[in-house]
Amino acid sequence: MSQSFLIVQIMIGAVLFLIGYFARRFLAERKIQSAEKKVRDLLEEGERKNETILKEAEREAQRLLYQSRENFEKETEERRQELLTLEKRVLQREENIDRKVEILDKKEKELTENEKVFSQKASVLHKRNQELDTLISEEKSRLSRISSLSPEEAKAILLERMEGDLSQEGQLLIQKMEERVKEESDSKAKRVLALAIGRCAAEYTAESTITVVNLPNDEMKGRIIGKEGRNIRALEALTGVDVVIDDTPESVVLSSFDMLRREVARLALERLIVDGRIHPARIEEVVVRVKQEMDEKIKQEGEQAILEIGCQNVHPEITKLLGRLRYRTSYSQNVLVHLKEVAHLMGVMAAELGEDYHLARRIGLLHDLGKAVSQEVEGTHAIIGGSLARKFGESEIVANAIEAHHGEIDPKSTLAILIQAGDAISASRPGARGETLEAYIRRLQQLESIANSFKGVERSFAIQAGREIRIIVNPEQVNDLEAIALARDIRKRVEGEIEFPGQIKVTVVRETRAVEFAK
Repeated sequence: MSQSFLIVQIMIGAVLFLIGYFARRFLAERKIQSAEKKVRDLLEEGERKNETILKEAEREAQRLLYQSRENFEKETEERRQELLTLEKRVLQREENIDRKVEILDKKEKELTENEKVFSQKASVLHKRNQELDTLISEEKSRLSRISSLSPEEAKAILLERMEGDLSQEGQLLIQKMEERVKEESDSKAKRVLALAIGRCAAEYTAESTITVVNLPNDEMKGRIIGKEGRNIRALEALTGVDVVIDDTPESVVLSSFDMLRREVARLALERLIVDGRIHPARIEEVVVRVKQEMDEKIKQEGEQAILEIGCQNVHPEITKLLGRLRYRTSYSQNVLVHLKEVAHLMGVMAAELGEDYHLARRIGLLHDLGKAVSQEVEGTHAIIGGSLARKFGESEIVANAIEAHHGEIDPKSTLAILIQAGDAISASRPGARGETLEAYIRRLQQLESIANSFKGVERSFAIQAGREIRIIVNPEQVNDLEAIALARDIRKRVEGEIEFPGQIKVTVVRETRAVEFAK
């Protein structure tokens, strides 16, 4: 009983041992499988993270690549633009160099021709020197035979005679060369002027002294006139323009010599017509607003002219003055149009002569600057313009050229002389100035007639397009003090008898000459 029980216990223990063994083995395998699964999950998660990181890295790399490509293309485009700009500058410089080379070639040809002439003259002089040497030797021997002079005294006499002959021949040669240089310079000046005129294809339209405003119907005329004429009187008082309402259907005429006032009146009247509210208070409000807008428009006109001519670093006040000249005329020629035309002419002539192209165009644009304030400041527009140029920071070359463009002071540079030619070309084009030829000649004849009517006047000359009258007096009949009084009397006669724009300079010239004739 005890053995069987022991055996049973042993068997139960063995069974339990086996069960525990297999249970532990099963648990161990489950742990191993769980660990392997965790490892696989970690590996899969790591792979997913790696793929995510790789995708993000690829996206970042593509973004950086795209950004780098955009930056590269942008830098390439900027470099391309810089290269195009440089290429344009290089081409322009090449054109300037080509022109200068052509000028140098022409000068070289002229110098070659002059050298040939000089060599021929030198050979002729050499032959004459040889002839003179022969004559001198003959004279020496002859004088030694027929006179009691010593060889040294005879030599001195012959040398003195020879120096006189050579000096005369040298003067003749110099005179011929001066005449030739003058002819060549005249020819070149005519060529430059012809080229400048040919390249300036400017249009011209005469400026009128009236402006016509169209009305929607004739009933609007009564509203413009207003009760007892108060509306039209208010408009005329505020704008300084004559408003003419006649039988012309559906139109009103604005009359004034001041273009700026006419433009203000036109804009104000057109806005009042559109608005429909026409009474003195509304008229004043609209006119004030239009004047403010015109100030801005004047500034824009000046900026546009400066941009068209290519000037830089222009003072804002000069810009405003140029804009005002858009509404100023001279003999019905618009002054701002005239300035731009002269600037183009100056640029062409300066380029042909090798002068500063941009400075020449700047002088052409500013030369009539004084006309913007000539009605407000005493003096001629040339002198006023030079003072304004200095005041607002322009160089002395520009100021002197402005002051000298009508010959009132002496020019100090080549450009100061060119501006006189450019101004004359623009003003003398057919149709550029409204004054007729008959009226112009009549005014010059009146000036000379007044001057010639005074005692002691020998001759008189109206010059500079009638801006100056020069009187030559007899020095035996008019002394220095009487010359001063004569200039004053002629000035009073001119002011009282002749109507003229600007001012006229009266110059009395008195001189004493000693003349002898060698025969």
